[in-house]
Amino acid sequence: MKQSEKVIKFVSLGPGDPELITIKGLKALQEASFIYCPATMTPSGTKSSHSSVTLQALGIDSDKIKTFTLPMSKNRDAAIKVYQDLADDIEKCYKNDMQIAVAAEGDAGFYASIQYLYELLKEKGLQVTRIAGVPAFIAAGPVAGIHLVKQEERLLVVPGIISEEELTDKINSGYVVVIMKLPLCEEAVHKAITQNPEAEFHYFENISRENEFYTSDTDIIKDKKFPYFSLMIISKKQ
Repeated sequence: MKQSEKVIKFVSLGPGDPELITIKGLKALQEASFIYCPATMTPSGTKSSHSSVTLQALGIDSDKIKTFTLPMSKNRDAAIKVYQDLADDIEKCYKNDMQIAVAAEGDAGFYASIQYLYELLKEKGLQVTRIAGVPAFIAAGPVAGIHLVKQEERLLVVPGIISEEELTDKINSGYVVVIMKLPLCEEAVHKAITQNPEAEFHYFENISRENEFYTSDTDIIKDKKFPYFSLMIISKKQ
């Protein structure tokens, strides 16, 4: 294979259910020499990777999977260093005629932390492409049996950085609001529930995974401590 024909493929895995990956994405994974995917360190000091679990459930040989660990900190210096080292490693594999894939949960172009890696590889002059996938909030709609937006409704997706006042304003303005990275605005959401009894609050955890949880009971939601893999869909009651 000529280097000019090779493309580093950023493959969207979807929200967690292996069956929600696209055929195109699965084909890219099967053809890859190596697949890089993110992992986190648990409090006990062991490595955990939802992406790796999904890849293996798709029948991908574990020997092809290379995990990388990102520091969970607001200071991005350490994470940037990880991405820079990773880009250097991928560049070496690329120049050794290996077909490389990078796996991302959800959609690789939607609030995806690996976008920084994508840009680094482009800066190196390497050919990269992104294969679309199913974001968690799209997969959440069928779980709750809701039509996400209807007719003239507008959809607003926010990354958890929103106040109770702003959230109330958007609800009253007729937006259907999707909140990703929900733990970032836990207090604001709890207050908004009290201030907006006319709204519907749909709360989700671990969409499409074995430990999936959904409720629209606001009493339960107000008592919830939101985990990392949680999101919310809010709209006016019909």
